[in-house]
Amino acid sequence: MTDRAVTGGTRAPELSAAAVSDRFRLFNFTRRDDHLVYLWVLRAMDGLRAVHQMQAHPDDVARVLAELGRVHDQVPAAEENLRARLDALADDGVVHRLEDASRAGSLVRYRNRQSVYQFSELGYQAFAAVEEVLAARPQDANLSRLVFSDILDDLRALAAANRAGHGEQIWRRLSRLDGVMEDMARRSARFHLTLGEITRSTDASPETFLRHKNTLLTHMTDFMAELDRYLPRLDRAVRDVERTGVAAMLARAAAADERPFLHQDERLSDWRRRWAVLRAWFAADGGEASRAAELRAATRTGVSGVIALLRQIAEAQRGGVNRSTQLRHLAEWVFNAPDEGAAHALMAAAFNTRTARHLGGAHEDADDISVRSTWWDAPGVEISVPLFRKGKAPAPGVPQPARGRAGIRGELRRRQASHRAAEREAAGGLIEAGVHDRVLDEAETRVVLRLLTRALEARTIVAGRLRDASGGNEVLTVRLVPAARGSSVRTPHGVLHLPGLRLELAPAAHARGALR
Repeated sequence: MTDRAVTGGTRAPELSAAAVSDRFRLFNFTRRDDHLVYLWVLRAMDGLRAVHQMQAHPDDVARVLAELGRVHDQVPAAEENLRARLDALADDGVVHRLEDASRAGSLVRYRNRQSVYQFSELGYQAFAAVEEVLAARPQDANLSRLVFSDILDDLRALAAANRAGHGEQIWRRLSRLDGVMEDMARRSARFHLTLGEITRSTDASPETFLRHKNTLLTHMTDFMAELDRYLPRLDRAVRDVERTGVAAMLARAAAADERPFLHQDERLSDWRRRWAVLRAWFAADGGEASRAAELRAATRTGVSGVIALLRQIAEAQRGGVNRSTQLRHLAEWVFNAPDEGAAHALMAAAFNTRTARHLGGAHEDADDISVRSTWWDAPGVEISVPLFRKGKAPAPGVPQPARGRAGIRGELRRRQASHRAAEREAAGGLIEAGVHDRVLDEAETRVVLRLLTRALEARTIVAGRLRDASGGNEVLTVRLVPAARGSSVRTPHGVLHLPGLRLELAPAAHARGALR
Protein backbone atom coordinates (compact mmCIF):
# COMPACT_ATOMS: atom_id res chain seq x y z
CA MET A 1 0.00 0.00 0.00
CA THR A 2 1.40 3.39 -0.94
CA ASP A 3 1.63 6.42 1.32
CA ARG A 4 -1.07 8.17 -0.67
CA ALA A 5 -3.43 5.27 -0.11
CA VAL A 6 -3.53 6.02 3.60
CA THR A 7 -3.53 9.84 3.51
CA GLY A 8 -7.24 10.19 2.94
CA GLY A 9 -9.13 10.16 6.21
CA THR A 10 -8.32 10.40 9.88
CA ARG A 11 -5.86 7.87 11.19
CA ALA A 12 -5.41 6.82 14.78
CA PRO A 13 -2.27 8.13 16.48
CA GLU A 14 0.58 5.78 17.25
CA LEU A 15 -0.43 4.48 20.70
CA SER A 16 1.14 1.85 22.89
CA ALA A 17 -0.67 -1.41 23.58
CA ALA A 18 -1.59 -0.21 27.08
CA ALA A 19 -3.07 3.04 25.74
CA VAL A 20 -5.10 1.13 23.14
CA SER A 21 -6.44 -1.19 25.85
CA ASP A 22 -7.44 1.81 27.99
CA ARG A 23 -9.37 3.33 25.08
CA PHE A 24 -11.10 0.06 24.26
CA ARG A 25 -12.15 -0.07 27.91
CA LEU A 26 -14.35 2.97 27.22
CA PHE A 27 -16.72 0.65 25.31
CA ASN A 28 -17.11 -1.88 28.14
CA PHE A 29 -20.66 -0.67 28.83
CA THR A 30 -21.76 -1.98 25.41
CA ARG A 31 -20.79 -5.56 26.39
CA ARG A 32 -22.59 -5.77 29.71
CA ASP A 33 -25.86 -7.65 30.12
CA ASP A 34 -27.74 -4.44 30.97
CA HIS A 35 -26.08 -2.38 28.21
CA LEU A 36 -29.38 -0.65 27.36
CA VAL A 37 -29.60 0.73 30.89
CA TYR A 38 -26.06 2.12 30.61
CA LEU A 39 -26.91 3.65 27.23
CA TRP A 40 -29.91 5.53 28.62
CA VAL A 41 -27.92 6.66 31.67
CA LEU A 42 -25.34 8.19 29.31
CA ARG A 43 -28.13 9.73 27.24
CA ALA A 44 -29.48 11.34 30.42
CA MET A 45 -26.03 12.74 31.21
CA ASP A 46 -25.79 14.00 27.63
CA GLY A 47 -29.13 15.77 28.10
CA LEU A 48 -27.74 17.53 31.17
CA ARG A 49 -24.59 18.44 29.24
CA ALA A 50 -26.76 19.97 26.49
CA VAL A 51 -28.15 22.48 29.00
CA HIS A 52 -24.57 23.20 30.21
CA GLN A 53 -24.83 21.22 33.42
CA MET A 54 -21.45 19.48 33.22
CA GLN A 55 -21.49 17.84 36.66
CA ALA A 56 -24.49 15.64 37.40
CA HIS A 57 -25.61 14.13 40.72
CA PRO A 58 -27.32 10.71 40.62
CA ASP A 59 -30.57 12.47 41.58
CA ASP A 60 -30.24 14.70 38.51
CA VAL A 61 -29.62 11.68 36.26
CA ALA A 62 -32.66 9.89 37.77
CA ARG A 63 -34.82 12.98 37.14
CA VAL A 64 -33.78 13.14 33.45
CA LEU A 65 -34.37 9.39 33.07
CA ALA A 66 -37.88 9.84 34.41
CA GLU A 67 -38.50 12.63 31.89
CA LEU A 68 -37.18 10.46 29.07
CA GLY A 69 -39.38 7.59 30.24
CA ARG A 70 -42.49 9.71 29.78
CA VAL A 71 -41.51 10.26 26.12
CA HIS A 72 -39.89 6.93 25.18
CA ASP A 73 -41.42 3.61 26.19
CA GLN A 74 -38.14 1.70 25.94
CA VAL A 75 -36.39 3.64 28.72
CA PRO A 76 -35.58 1.06 31.45
CA ALA A 77 -35.83 1.68 35.16
CA ALA A 78 -32.41 2.52 36.57
CA GLU A 79 -33.18 4.09 39.95
CA GLU A 80 -32.17 1.00 41.92
CA ASN A 81 -28.45 0.70 41.07
CA LEU A 82 -27.92 4.08 39.46
CA ARG A 83 -24.96 5.06 41.64
CA ALA A 84 -23.32 1.64 41.09
CA ARG A 85 -23.70 1.99 37.33
CA LEU A 86 -22.23 5.50 37.40
CA ASP A 87 -19.31 4.15 39.46
CA ALA A 88 -18.79 1.39 36.88
CA LEU A 89 -18.71 4.01 34.12
CA ALA A 90 -16.17 5.95 36.17
CA ASP A 91 -14.00 2.84 36.54
CA ASP A 92 -14.05 2.42 32.74
CA GLY A 93 -13.03 6.06 32.24
CA VAL A 94 -16.25 7.13 30.50
CA VAL A 95 -17.07 9.62 33.27
CA HIS A 96 -15.13 11.30 36.06
CA ARG A 97 -16.28 10.93 39.67
CA LEU A 98 -15.87 14.07 41.77
CA GLU A 99 -16.72 14.80 45.40
CA ASP A 100 -19.06 17.76 45.95
CA ALA A 101 -19.03 18.77 49.61
CA SER A 102 -21.46 21.62 48.94
CA ARG A 103 -24.30 19.10 48.60
CA ALA A 104 -23.77 17.78 52.12
CA GLY A 105 -26.30 19.53 54.35
CA SER A 106 -25.35 17.48 57.38
CA LEU A 107 -22.47 15.39 58.65
CA VAL A 108 -24.38 12.20 57.87
CA ARG A 109 -24.87 13.14 54.21
CA TYR A 110 -21.21 14.14 53.94
CA ARG A 111 -20.15 10.75 55.26
CA ASN A 112 -22.40 9.10 52.66
CA ARG A 113 -20.16 10.64 49.98
CA GLN A 114 -22.06 13.09 47.80
CA SER A 115 -20.44 12.29 44.43
CA VAL A 116 -21.08 14.08 41.15
CA TYR A 117 -20.20 12.73 37.72
CA GLN A 118 -18.94 14.40 34.57
CA PHE A 119 -18.17 13.12 31.06
CA SER A 120 -14.49 12.59 30.33
CA GLU A 121 -13.32 13.87 26.96
CA LEU A 122 -12.62 10.40 25.51
CA GLY A 123 -15.68 9.00 27.26
CA TYR A 124 -17.96 11.45 25.51
CA GLN A 125 -16.35 10.61 22.16
CA ALA A 126 -16.95 6.89 22.83
CA PHE A 127 -20.60 7.60 23.67
CA ALA A 128 -20.96 9.76 20.54
CA ALA A 129 -19.44 7.00 18.41
CA VAL A 130 -21.95 4.47 19.76
CA GLU A 131 -24.82 6.88 19.12
CA GLU A 132 -23.58 7.47 15.58
CA VAL A 133 -23.55 3.73 14.88
CA LEU A 134 -27.05 3.33 16.33
CA ALA A 135 -28.39 6.25 14.29
CA ALA A 136 -26.80 5.17 11.00
CA ARG A 137 -29.24 4.46 8.15
CA PRO A 138 -28.11 2.79 4.93
CA GLN A 139 -30.71 4.82 3.06
CA ASP A 140 -28.71 8.01 3.71
CA ALA A 141 -25.72 6.88 1.63
CA ASN A 142 -25.06 9.12 -1.38
CA LEU A 143 -22.34 10.66 -3.55
CA SER A 144 -22.47 14.43 -3.34
CA ARG A 145 -21.94 15.92 -6.82
CA LEU A 146 -22.90 19.49 -5.81
CA VAL A 147 -19.85 19.93 -3.58
CA PHE A 148 -17.31 20.27 -6.42
CA SER A 149 -18.28 23.84 -7.31
CA ASP A 150 -17.90 24.89 -3.66
CA ILE A 151 -14.47 23.23 -3.47
CA LEU A 152 -13.36 25.07 -6.62
CA ASP A 153 -14.54 28.42 -5.20
CA ASP A 154 -12.74 27.78 -1.92
CA LEU A 155 -9.47 26.89 -3.69
CA ARG A 156 -9.60 30.07 -5.77
CA ALA A 157 -10.40 32.15 -2.67
CA LEU A 158 -7.54 30.41 -0.83
CA ALA A 159 -5.05 31.38 -3.53
CA ALA A 160 -6.28 35.00 -3.43
CA ALA A 161 -6.06 35.12 0.38
CA ASN A 162 -2.50 33.74 0.32
CA ARG A 163 -1.43 36.36 -2.22
CA ALA A 164 -2.90 39.05 0.02
CA GLY A 165 -1.33 37.52 3.14
CA HIS A 166 -4.71 37.30 4.96
CA GLY A 167 -4.06 34.65 7.62
CA GLU A 168 -7.58 34.42 9.08
CA GLN A 169 -9.13 34.03 5.63
CA ILE A 170 -6.58 31.31 4.81
CA TRP A 171 -7.52 29.48 8.01
CA ARG A 172 -11.25 29.73 7.23
CA ARG A 173 -10.85 28.39 3.69
CA LEU A 174 -8.50 25.56 4.71
CA SER A 175 -10.78 24.55 7.60
CA ARG A 176 -13.78 24.50 5.31
CA LEU A 177 -11.92 22.50 2.66
CA ASP A 178 -10.70 20.04 5.30
CA GLY A 179 -14.25 19.48 6.57
CA VAL A 180 -15.62 19.11 3.04
CA MET A 181 -12.92 16.60 2.09
CA GLU A 182 -13.48 14.52 5.21
CA ASP A 183 -17.24 14.49 4.56
CA MET A 184 -16.69 13.54 0.91
CA ALA A 185 -14.36 10.68 1.82
CA ARG A 186 -16.84 9.41 4.39
CA ARG A 187 -19.75 9.68 1.96
CA SER A 188 -17.93 7.82 -0.83
CA ALA A 189 -16.80 5.01 1.49
CA ARG A 190 -20.30 4.66 2.95
CA PHE A 191 -21.95 4.68 -0.48
CA HIS A 192 -19.76 1.94 -1.91
CA LEU A 193 -20.18 -0.17 1.24
CA THR A 194 -23.96 0.23 0.97
CA LEU A 195 -23.78 -0.68 -2.72
CA GLY A 196 -21.91 -3.85 -1.75
CA GLU A 197 -24.59 -4.68 0.82
CA ILE A 198 -27.33 -4.24 -1.80
CA THR A 199 -25.42 -6.47 -4.22
CA ARG A 200 -24.84 -9.11 -1.57
CA SER A 201 -28.48 -9.24 -0.47
CA THR A 202 -29.94 -9.19 -3.99
CA ASP A 203 -30.38 -12.99 -4.14
CA ALA A 204 -32.65 -12.93 -1.10
CA SER A 205 -34.64 -9.78 -2.03
CA PRO A 206 -34.24 -8.75 -5.69
CA GLU A 207 -37.33 -6.57 -5.42
CA THR A 208 -35.36 -3.97 -3.41
CA PHE A 209 -32.72 -3.74 -6.08
CA LEU A 210 -35.20 -3.57 -8.96
CA ARG A 211 -37.17 -0.85 -7.20
CA HIS A 212 -34.14 1.45 -6.89
CA LYS A 213 -32.03 0.46 -9.92
CA ASN A 214 -32.96 3.42 -12.11
CA THR A 215 -32.40 5.97 -9.35
CA LEU A 216 -29.11 4.31 -8.41
CA LEU A 217 -27.73 4.31 -11.95
CA THR A 218 -28.80 7.91 -12.54
CA HIS A 219 -27.17 9.02 -9.28
CA MET A 220 -23.86 7.34 -10.10
CA THR A 221 -23.69 8.53 -13.74
CA ASP A 222 -24.53 12.12 -12.75
CA PHE A 223 -21.79 12.04 -10.12
CA MET A 224 -19.22 10.74 -12.64
CA ALA A 225 -20.22 13.39 -15.21
CA GLU A 226 -19.86 16.18 -12.66
CA LEU A 227 -16.53 14.81 -11.47
CA ASP A 228 -15.23 14.57 -15.05
CA ARG A 229 -16.23 18.18 -15.61
CA TYR A 230 -14.58 19.58 -12.48
CA LEU A 231 -11.51 17.36 -12.08
CA PRO A 232 -9.20 19.31 -14.50
CA ARG A 233 -10.32 22.62 -12.97
CA LEU A 234 -9.66 21.39 -9.44
CA ASP A 235 -6.20 20.15 -10.47
CA ARG A 236 -5.34 23.58 -11.90
CA ALA A 237 -6.76 25.32 -8.83
CA VAL A 238 -4.58 23.25 -6.48
CA ARG A 239 -1.48 24.07 -8.51
CA ASP A 240 -2.44 27.78 -8.53
CA VAL A 241 -2.53 27.66 -4.73
CA GLU A 242 0.88 25.98 -4.66
CA ARG A 243 2.34 28.73 -6.86
CA THR A 244 1.39 31.30 -4.22
CA GLY A 245 3.66 29.56 -1.68
CA VAL A 246 2.52 26.54 0.34
CA ALA A 247 4.99 27.04 3.19
CA ALA A 248 3.88 30.63 3.80
CA MET A 249 0.21 29.64 3.51
CA LEU A 250 0.49 26.86 6.09
CA ALA A 251 2.50 29.09 8.44
CA ARG A 252 -0.24 31.74 8.27
CA ALA A 253 -2.93 29.13 8.86
CA ALA A 254 -1.06 27.77 11.89
CA ALA A 255 -0.62 31.31 13.26
CA ALA A 256 -4.37 31.97 12.93
CA ASP A 257 -5.28 28.58 14.43
CA GLU A 258 -7.02 29.06 17.80
CA ARG A 259 -6.42 25.64 19.37
CA PRO A 260 -4.84 26.61 22.71
CA PHE A 261 -3.60 23.15 23.70
CA LEU A 262 -1.35 22.72 20.65
CA HIS A 263 2.08 24.27 20.22
CA GLN A 264 2.86 26.31 17.11
CA ASP A 265 4.98 23.49 15.65
CA GLU A 266 2.22 20.95 16.29
CA ARG A 267 -0.37 23.14 14.58
CA LEU A 268 1.95 23.63 11.61
CA SER A 269 2.55 19.88 11.32
CA ASP A 270 -1.20 19.23 11.49
CA TRP A 271 -1.91 21.71 8.67
CA ARG A 272 0.84 20.16 6.55
CA ARG A 273 -0.88 16.79 6.91
CA ARG A 274 -4.28 18.26 6.02
CA TRP A 275 -2.90 20.01 2.93
CA ALA A 276 -1.21 16.77 1.82
CA VAL A 277 -4.58 14.99 2.09
CA LEU A 278 -6.38 17.72 0.16
CA ARG A 279 -3.71 17.81 -2.55
CA ALA A 280 -3.78 14.02 -2.91
CA TRP A 281 -7.51 14.22 -3.66
CA PHE A 282 -7.29 16.46 -6.71
CA ALA A 283 -3.66 16.78 -7.92
CA ALA A 284 -2.09 13.94 -9.92
CA ASP A 285 1.65 13.37 -9.48
CA GLY A 286 3.32 11.83 -12.52
CA GLY A 287 1.84 8.44 -13.27
CA GLU A 288 -0.04 8.25 -9.96
CA ALA A 289 -3.73 9.16 -10.19
CA SER A 290 -5.47 11.47 -7.72
CA ARG A 291 -7.92 10.19 -5.12
CA ALA A 292 -10.80 11.78 -7.03
CA ALA A 293 -9.75 9.88 -10.17
CA GLU A 294 -9.63 6.67 -8.15
CA LEU A 295 -13.14 7.44 -6.85
CA ARG A 296 -14.32 7.96 -10.43
CA ALA A 297 -12.84 4.59 -11.45
CA ALA A 298 -14.48 2.87 -8.47
CA THR A 299 -17.84 4.46 -9.33
CA ARG A 300 -17.51 3.35 -12.94
CA THR A 301 -16.78 -0.18 -11.73
CA GLY A 302 -19.84 0.05 -9.50
CA VAL A 303 -22.00 1.05 -12.48
CA SER A 304 -20.70 -1.94 -14.44
CA GLY A 305 -21.45 -4.20 -11.47
CA VAL A 306 -25.00 -2.86 -11.17
CA ILE A 307 -25.64 -3.41 -14.88
CA ALA A 308 -24.23 -6.94 -14.73
CA LEU A 309 -26.36 -7.69 -11.67
CA LEU A 310 -29.44 -6.34 -13.40
CA ARG A 311 -28.76 -8.64 -16.36
CA GLN A 312 -28.28 -11.59 -14.00
CA ILE A 313 -31.58 -10.92 -12.21
CA ALA A 314 -33.41 -10.56 -15.52
CA GLU A 315 -32.03 -13.90 -16.75
CA ALA A 316 -32.87 -15.60 -13.45
CA GLN A 317 -36.46 -14.32 -13.52
CA ARG A 318 -36.84 -15.39 -17.14
CA GLY A 319 -35.48 -18.89 -16.41
CA GLY A 320 -37.09 -19.20 -12.98
CA VAL A 321 -33.85 -20.38 -11.29
CA ASN A 322 -31.80 -18.31 -8.88
CA ARG A 323 -30.12 -18.86 -5.54
CA SER A 324 -33.37 -18.40 -3.66
CA THR A 325 -35.15 -21.14 -5.61
CA GLN A 326 -32.11 -23.41 -5.29
CA LEU A 327 -32.11 -23.03 -1.51
CA ARG A 328 -35.83 -23.75 -1.37
CA HIS A 329 -35.34 -26.97 -3.37
CA LEU A 330 -32.46 -27.98 -1.11
CA ALA A 331 -34.56 -27.34 2.00
CA GLU A 332 -37.34 -29.48 0.53
CA TRP A 333 -34.90 -32.35 -0.16
CA VAL A 334 -33.49 -32.18 3.35
CA PHE A 335 -36.97 -32.11 4.87
CA ASN A 336 -37.99 -35.19 2.88
CA ALA A 337 -34.80 -37.14 3.71
CA PRO A 338 -35.55 -40.61 5.17
CA ASP A 339 -33.45 -40.13 8.33
CA GLU A 340 -31.17 -37.63 10.07
CA GLY A 341 -27.99 -39.20 8.71
CA ALA A 342 -29.16 -38.79 5.12
CA ALA A 343 -30.08 -35.15 5.82
CA HIS A 344 -26.61 -34.47 7.24
CA ALA A 345 -24.97 -36.20 4.26
CA LEU A 346 -27.05 -34.14 1.84
CA MET A 347 -26.13 -30.86 3.54
CA ALA A 348 -22.46 -31.84 3.70
CA ALA A 349 -22.46 -32.61 -0.04
CA ALA A 350 -24.31 -29.37 -0.88
CA PHE A 351 -22.01 -27.07 1.07
CA ASN A 352 -18.82 -29.15 0.75
CA THR A 353 -18.36 -29.49 4.51
CA ARG A 354 -15.90 -31.98 5.95
CA THR A 355 -14.77 -32.94 9.41
CA ALA A 356 -12.08 -30.51 10.49
CA ARG A 357 -8.65 -31.99 11.12
CA HIS A 358 -6.57 -30.05 13.60
CA LEU A 359 -2.83 -30.28 13.27
CA GLY A 360 -0.25 -28.96 15.65
CA GLY A 361 3.37 -29.17 16.60
CA ALA A 362 6.09 -27.54 18.64
CA HIS A 363 8.32 -24.85 17.21
CA GLU A 364 12.07 -25.50 17.14
CA ASP A 365 12.77 -22.32 19.15
CA ALA A 366 9.72 -22.38 21.42
CA ASP A 367 11.61 -20.57 24.20
CA ASP A 368 12.18 -17.57 21.94
CA ILE A 369 8.43 -17.10 21.29
CA SER A 370 6.51 -15.06 23.85
CA VAL A 371 3.51 -16.74 25.44
CA ARG A 372 1.61 -13.50 24.82
CA SER A 373 2.04 -13.69 21.05
CA THR A 374 -1.23 -14.04 19.17
CA TRP A 375 -1.91 -16.86 16.77
CA TRP A 376 -1.62 -14.41 13.88
CA ASP A 377 1.73 -12.92 14.95
CA ALA A 378 3.49 -16.12 16.12
CA PRO A 379 5.72 -17.87 13.55
CA GLY A 380 4.33 -20.96 11.84
CA VAL A 381 5.32 -24.55 12.48
CA GLU A 382 6.29 -26.83 9.63
CA ILE A 383 3.96 -29.84 9.28
CA SER A 384 5.03 -32.91 7.35
CA VAL A 385 3.06 -34.00 4.31
CA PRO A 386 2.10 -37.47 5.72
CA LEU A 387 0.73 -35.81 8.88
CA PHE A 388 -1.31 -33.35 6.82
CA ARG A 389 -2.70 -35.89 4.32
CA LYS A 390 -3.08 -39.03 6.44
CA GLY A 391 -3.04 -37.74 10.01
CA LYS A 392 -0.01 -39.88 10.91
CA ALA A 393 3.37 -38.59 11.96
CA PRO A 394 6.20 -39.66 9.64
CA ALA A 395 8.39 -42.55 10.84
CA PRO A 396 12.18 -42.30 10.62
CA GLY A 397 12.26 -45.53 8.57
CA VAL A 398 14.89 -48.29 8.44
CA PRO A 399 18.49 -47.04 8.87
CA GLN A 400 20.22 -46.85 5.53
CA PRO A 401 23.59 -48.62 5.06
CA ALA A 402 26.69 -46.46 4.90
CA ARG A 403 27.76 -46.11 1.31
CA GLY A 404 31.41 -46.29 0.38
CA ARG A 405 32.60 -43.51 -1.86
CA ALA A 406 35.99 -44.99 -2.77
CA GLY A 407 35.65 -44.00 -6.42
CA ILE A 408 34.92 -40.35 -5.60
CA ARG A 409 37.77 -40.15 -3.09
CA GLY A 410 40.15 -41.76 -5.60
CA GLU A 411 39.18 -39.23 -8.27
CA LEU A 412 39.71 -36.32 -5.86
CA ARG A 413 43.17 -37.69 -4.91
CA ARG A 414 44.08 -38.03 -8.61
CA ARG A 415 43.06 -34.44 -9.34
CA GLN A 416 44.96 -33.15 -6.31
CA ALA A 417 48.13 -35.03 -7.35
CA SER A 418 47.78 -33.68 -10.90
CA HIS A 419 47.49 -30.09 -9.64
CA ARG A 420 50.51 -30.47 -7.39
CA ALA A 421 52.60 -32.01 -10.19
CA ALA A 422 51.65 -29.14 -12.52
CA GLU A 423 52.55 -26.61 -9.81
CA ARG A 424 55.96 -28.25 -9.19
CA GLU A 425 56.69 -28.34 -12.93
CA ALA A 426 55.79 -24.64 -13.28
CA ALA A 427 57.97 -23.77 -10.25
CA GLY A 428 60.89 -25.65 -11.82
CA GLY A 429 60.44 -23.71 -15.05
CA LEU A 430 60.49 -20.45 -13.12
CA ILE A 431 63.80 -21.43 -11.45
CA GLU A 432 65.40 -22.19 -14.83
CA ALA A 433 64.04 -19.30 -16.94
CA GLY A 434 63.44 -16.65 -14.29
CA VAL A 435 60.51 -14.28 -14.01
CA HIS A 436 61.74 -11.15 -15.82
CA ASP A 437 62.14 -10.30 -19.52
CA ARG A 438 59.54 -12.82 -20.66
CA VAL A 439 55.78 -13.57 -20.56
CA LEU A 440 54.75 -16.18 -18.03
CA ASP A 441 52.24 -18.86 -18.95
CA GLU A 442 49.04 -19.60 -16.99
CA ALA A 443 50.55 -22.19 -14.65
CA GLU A 444 53.59 -20.02 -13.88
CA THR A 445 51.35 -17.00 -13.29
CA ARG A 446 49.26 -18.94 -10.72
CA VAL A 447 52.41 -20.03 -8.87
CA VAL A 448 53.88 -16.51 -8.80
CA LEU A 449 50.63 -14.94 -7.60
CA ARG A 450 50.16 -17.53 -4.85
CA LEU A 451 53.72 -17.14 -3.55
CA LEU A 452 53.56 -13.36 -3.95
CA THR A 453 50.46 -13.29 -1.74
CA ARG A 454 52.28 -15.23 0.96
CA ALA A 455 55.25 -12.87 0.76
CA LEU A 456 53.08 -9.75 1.01
CA GLU A 457 51.27 -11.14 4.05
CA ALA A 458 54.66 -11.85 5.73
CA ARG A 459 56.04 -8.33 5.38
CA THR A 460 56.97 -6.53 8.62
CA ILE A 461 58.20 -3.05 9.55
CA VAL A 462 61.19 -2.83 11.91
CA ALA A 463 62.42 0.53 13.28
CA GLY A 464 60.25 2.38 10.77
CA ARG A 465 61.74 0.57 7.77
CA LEU A 466 60.08 -2.07 5.59
CA ARG A 467 62.09 -5.29 5.60
CA ASP A 468 62.15 -7.81 2.81
CA ALA A 469 59.71 -10.73 2.89
CA SER A 470 59.46 -14.12 1.29
CA GLY A 471 56.99 -16.84 0.56
CA GLY A 472 57.55 -20.27 -0.92
CA ASN A 473 56.57 -23.87 -1.42
CA GLU A 474 58.53 -27.12 -1.56
CA VAL A 475 60.26 -26.13 -4.85
CA LEU A 476 60.49 -22.33 -5.07
CA THR A 477 60.93 -19.30 -2.82
CA VAL A 478 59.84 -15.81 -3.85
CA ARG A 479 61.59 -12.91 -2.07
CA LEU A 480 60.48 -9.26 -2.14
CA VAL A 481 63.42 -6.89 -1.66
CA PRO A 482 62.94 -3.10 -1.28
CA ALA A 483 64.25 -1.33 -4.41
CA ALA A 484 63.90 2.22 -5.64
CA ARG A 485 63.22 1.29 -9.28
CA GLY A 486 60.76 -1.50 -8.48
CA SER A 487 60.04 -4.33 -10.89
CA SER A 488 57.35 -5.73 -13.18
CA VAL A 489 56.15 -9.18 -14.30
CA ARG A 490 54.43 -9.82 -17.64
CA THR A 491 51.54 -12.34 -17.62
CA PRO A 492 49.00 -13.46 -20.28
CA HIS A 493 46.48 -11.05 -18.74
CA GLY A 494 48.74 -7.95 -18.50
CA VAL A 495 51.73 -6.50 -16.68
CA LEU A 496 52.01 -6.82 -12.88
CA HIS A 497 53.86 -3.78 -11.48
CA LEU A 498 55.59 -3.93 -8.08
CA PRO A 499 56.60 -0.32 -7.22
CA GLY A 500 59.40 -0.10 -4.65
CA LEU A 501 59.95 -3.85 -4.63
CA ARG A 502 62.19 -6.20 -6.58
CA LEU A 503 61.02 -9.77 -7.16
CA GLU A 504 63.73 -12.44 -6.74
CA LEU A 505 63.39 -16.20 -7.17
CA ALA A 506 65.47 -18.92 -5.48
CA PRO A 507 65.13 -22.69 -5.06
CA ALA A 508 63.71 -23.87 -1.74
CA ALA A 509 66.23 -25.01 0.91
CA HIS A 510 65.51 -28.74 0.58
CA ALA A 511 65.41 -28.36 -3.21
CA ARG A 512 68.97 -26.94 -3.17
CA GLY A 513 70.14 -29.93 -1.09
CA ALA A 514 68.59 -32.29 -3.58
CA LEU A 515 70.29 -30.49 -6.46
CA ARG A 516 73.72 -30.78 -4.78
